[in-house]
This record gives sequence, structure tokens and C-alpha cells, in this order.
Amino acid sequence: MTTHGEVHALNIGAEGGALAIAEALNRGCDCRSLDPERLRQQLEAEPALLGLAAEIQRSRPHLFSATAVFIAPETLRAMADTVAAVETVIALPAYQAEVLARAPAIARFDPGPKGVFMGFDFHVGDRGPQLIEINTNAGGALLNRALARAQQACCAQIVPHLRPTADLDALGRRWLESFFQEWTLQGRSGQPQRIAIVDEAPEQQYLHPEFLLFQHLYRSAGIDAVICDPDELAFDDGALTHMGRPVDLVYNRLTDFYLQSPNSAALRAAYEKGAVVLTPHPHAHALYADKRNLALLSDPARLAALGVPQSVVERLVAGIPRTVEVTPEQAEALWAARRSLFFKPASGFGSRAAYRGDKLTQRVWQSILGGSYVAQSLALPSERRVRIDGAGNDLKLDIRAYAYAGEIQLTAARLYMGQTTNFRTPGGGFAPVFLASGEEVTRAIAAPGVLG
Repeated sequence: MTTHGEVHALNIGAEGGALAIAEALNRGCDCRSLDPERLRQQLEAEPALLGLAAEIQRSRPHLFSATAVFIAPETLRAMADTVAAVETVIALPAYQAEVLARAPAIARFDPGPKGVFMGFDFHVGDRGPQLIEINTNAGGALLNRALARAQQACCAQIVPHLRPTADLDALGRRWLESFFQEWTLQGRSGQPQRIAIVDEAPEQQYLHPEFLLFQHLYRSAGIDAVICDPDELAFDDGALTHMGRPVDLVYNRLTDFYLQSPNSAALRAAYEKGAVVLTPHPHAHALYADKRNLALLSDPARLAALGVPQSVVERLVAGIPRTVEVTPEQAEALWAARRSLFFKPASGFGSRAAYRGDKLTQRVWQSILGGSYVAQSLALPSERRVRIDGAGNDLKLDIRAYAYAGEIQLTAARLYMGQTTNFRTPGGGFAPVFLASGEEVTRAIAAPGVLG
């Protein structure tokens, strides 16, 4: 176990540079910075939420890690630049025409809203932050705000580096304004009177505690809010309703991204008629989250052909691992190169059916060839040393940037063992991300798109 004295011996100081400081903290300090009582207070901000922290500990013991993750301000800046570059390309009519041509018809309908809580997931290595995938309806933002506000300095050497990547006190209002902006973008005035947080069997979802926090957030702004399954919704006489009462806006947490399930029929009908503001929606999923898009976004020749400015092309090529679609024509070459590749289903989520190439069997390979997959150059995750049962252990980590309209609102880490994030690793789970102190800290925090 690393002692506080040994952490100090790592020569953590501004003279080492923020990148070196972040690396030293992540690999050399396994102290616990989470204050469980403070976390309970953050999670149980109103009487209706009493007992939530205990329920999470009982049923989801690996949701929160007890430690924090550190990055350099320049790493955050590079993430923000990559997110902004992706947004630049997605706004191009030529890009939209190409990716929407292979999407279901419902995805070609653009209702106006941009989609709240986009998740840009990064691995941070020697090449800087690498964007490994983009997700719509990315979960965990409210939980991670509570987690970030529940940290305490575990030793004196950590104090200068507990700098959050967002103004935590302003986040609640900022997130509400994202929903209000979605409302306005669909031509509505004022603000919604009733919001439904919708997912299949919501009480059984792993992130159901966050649904409760969203309900509290909306109610704090004077907006009625319900949490429901899509089959509890009805669409009659031009209005979407829940238990007979109108629903104005739906915060969509479904993984039925194109509303194809029979359970989503009422929501789909209301969406197609413009009778409800749905965010995020099928159009956003097709533009951002189909993993085949990464093949385009990481290909300099295709980007140039779309008219993407050279500076944006360079940012994307530097920030996204080269990705290609798996096709029969490329099967032999991809199998030969598999040890340097990661294979993902084009429409997958939550790391399901994703495989490291060096772990592939012929049986799995044949299923990949029979499906719709992409192959991505390996961008190995960095590591965070965590104290488990009195001993130091190195866990892998990725960093999720929660973004809206191309601007990062908050970053959070996920710690894990295995091929992908899993929330089953002792000592793992969500962890707050802090900026290692250095001369660039103030400049990075003030940069457009980082804190808004």
C-alpha cells in the first residue's frame, strides 16, 4: 500500500507538469477520498430520497469507487476540441446525407432538438485522449455530480489537485437549461409542465437511482415529473399521456433507439406527429451513436471529401482510433491484424458483444462476420491504483464526457477490470475526475466548451 509519505516522495508539484502530476497521482496514490456521509447528503437532498444511499450500497455495491481520477488540463482541452470537431462534422449536410441513408426511416425525421447528455467516452494514453465511442442517453451524470461533491482530501499532497472539471454548483441549472433549450428548439414556448423519464422496467434498471435524482431536479424547477415504462404511455387525440395526464417532454433513457418495440408504439406515434418533445431521439442516435460513423470520422480522405476543414480533420485523426467496418472483403486482413483491434457491434451499447481481438475464437469471429461490426485500433485504457482489502490494485479506466450541443458539461471516470466497463469490480465503478494543478489549470477551466 502506498503511504502518504510515499506519495509525497513522487515529487508531485507544478514543476513536473500537469501530465506528469496526473500520472503520478493515478499510479502512485491509492488513498480513499470519498466521504460516505457527504455522499449520502448529496443523494438524499429531499425527504422523498431518504434511504437512497443505503439502497445503492445494498443493491449496487460497485456503483461508486472510493477514489478519484486525475487528468491534466491539456487532456480536458483535447477532449473538448475532439467533441467540438465531431460536432462540426455532424452539422455538415454531406455527412448527414451519408449516415442517414443507412438509418431507419424514423431517424431521418429531424424534430429540432439536439439531444441531451451525449456521452463521449475516452481512453487516455500516450497519444492523448482517444475517443472510443459516442453514446446517446449516456447515464450517470447526476450521480457523478453527487460523487464529485462528496470528496475530501485524503492527504495534503492531494489538496491542490481536487479541482473539478465543472462548476458543480451551477450544473443543476445548466442541465435544466439544456432541457429548456430542447423545448425551444422544437418550437415550444415557456417551459414544459410535465416530463416523463422513460425506460423499460425503470425500477429494475441499474441506474434507476439517477432517475429519482432527475425527478427531483425537474420538481425543483416547478415541473411535474414521472418515471415510467413506455407501455404506460398512451397517444390519443393528438396528445401523449401518462395515466390520463398530458406529457410535454420525454427524457428518453430507452435502448430501443429507433422506437421499434411494440412497447414504444405510443411514444413513437407522438414523436412522429411532433406531439411530444423527445430527447435524445432517433435522429440524434443515427448521427452520433452508430459506431459505423467512427469509420468516417477517423478517415482523413473521407473527411476531406466531405469538405471538412483540414484543422478539424487533424483533430479527429489525432483523437479517434482508426475504425473500419467489418466486411467479407476485409475479413482475412482483419483476422490477421486482430490482436491490435477491438471489435464492436455497430448498434451496440453498454459494451455488449464487444471483443478484444486477441481474445477472439473462431466461433465468435464467425458471428462478427455475420453481424454488423466495426474494428477499431486498440487504444489501451490508462489505470488507476485503488486500495482493495488493504492492498493496492491497478484498475483500468475510461473517461466519459457528458456533452450538450458540442460542449462538455461534466467528466467522470469508470474504473473496472476485464475487457470493458462492468460495475462488477470491487473498488471500481464511477469516480470523479479532477484536474491536476499546473500553470494551465485556470486557462483550461475558462476555455469555451469546458465549463460553458
